[in-house]
Amino acid sequence: MALSDHINTFGQHMLRRHGKRVHKIALDVGFTCPNRDGSKGIGGCTFCNNTSFSPNGNNPLTMEAQLASGRKAIFKRTRAKHFLAYFQAYTNTYAAVEQLEALYQEALANPDIIGLSVGTRPDCVPDEVLDLLVKYIQQGREVWLELGLQSAFDETLQRVNRGHGLEEYATSVVAARKRGIPVCAHLIIGLPGETEAHYHSTLDTVLSLGVDGLKLHPLHVVKGTMLANQWRRGEYQPLEMHDYIRITADLIERTPREIVFHRVTGTAPKAILLAPEWCSQKWNVLNGIEKELRRRDHQQGQFAQHAVSRLKYVA
Repeated sequence: MALSDHINTFGQHMLRRHGKRVHKIALDVGFTCPNRDGSKGIGGCTFCNNTSFSPNGNNPLTMEAQLASGRKAIFKRTRAKHFLAYFQAYTNTYAAVEQLEALYQEALANPDIIGLSVGTRPDCVPDEVLDLLVKYIQQGREVWLELGLQSAFDETLQRVNRGHGLEEYATSVVAARKRGIPVCAHLIIGLPGETEAHYHSTLDTVLSLGVDGLKLHPLHVVKGTMLANQWRRGEYQPLEMHDYIRITADLIERTPREIVFHRVTGTAPKAILLAPEWCSQKWNVLNGIEKELRRRDHQQGQFAQHAVSRLKYVA
């Protein structure tokens, strides 16, 4: 069996919507972040070394070169011929709307790019950016706004120097979905100071505000971060793989079936990964999640009603 037999994966969702395979090509087009350039803070999040998310993070290629490299690699692996331009590295709405439009249009000028997925912070999506994304939807493009919430607990967000709180996320997600823009929320499992109760409460909060997609990531320790220093001093202990698999399966069970899982794990390049070692083993984790759901004989949404009933209490 495949993981898509148990959960509503992004790949299957695209196949149903478009009748063909559609994959994301990750892009780094040179954006920065208000939590790094001094407008909100410096140093960024304690866990952030963007090279862990962007393979070209140290020396980004031109957009055209990144698209060419991405489509070649994806086609070799999946035979997909249609793609979303995934503006991934750092904060991809953190610029004047005219600059954003030029970059988005450059990607969309490629005939095999059928839409955009734009990764950003919840405090960096003003109305004019949302209106720009609506324009592409009205043109028939596939558009996703990916908001990095990570946790619904302000004390956790402060602990990791996130530079925003839950309020900014709530404002952005409501404004985006009111305009008809699908939102994918990013959540990290294993943040310092959090327990399983935090992960479940964060999921409840995200569901209560409304969301269309989810990305789940384990927190990994990479070189060049404050988290790496905390880990070396013994102040942070990463999750074991079996715990991540169990917790992720629990969250999947409580997520309504219509919500699209864009990702249920995350990896970092071995060259910069310090811990846990299993975060370099994507397929072992994915296979472990599938095996755990199969062992339980459960699917996404198995206990979604429980989540809905708890939302009123949490809110």
